[in-house]
Amino acid sequence: MSFKCNNFACRCITNKLQSMATTIVRRPASFRLRSDLLDGLKRRAARENRTLNNYVESVLLRVVYDEPNEVTKAAIEEAMSGHNPNKVYTSVDDMFNDILNED
Repeated sequence: MSFKCNNFACRCITNKLQSMATTIVRRPASFRLRSDLLDGLKRRAARENRTLNNYVESVLLRVVYDEPNEVTKAAIEEAMSGHNPNKVYTSVDDMFNDILNED
């Protein structure tokens, strides 16, 4: 067996072991939603060719875990405080106007 084959086999086994070690436990949950909200979720899931469960889980994951890290939080705070010498834009239109009007 050549080194390449051995290396490939090791990577396959390692990937399989990592995926087995990171099994995510899922528990059933029941929610009562407004019918128009449920219909909208179903439409969006279908547009992305996903199951309703998968789509709702991904939306909830973004809401729960999409938080900036400490470095990003500090940078946002610095930018919004006005202590940063760089101009902070609150609108994309303002930024494009400045870019287009540069001399």
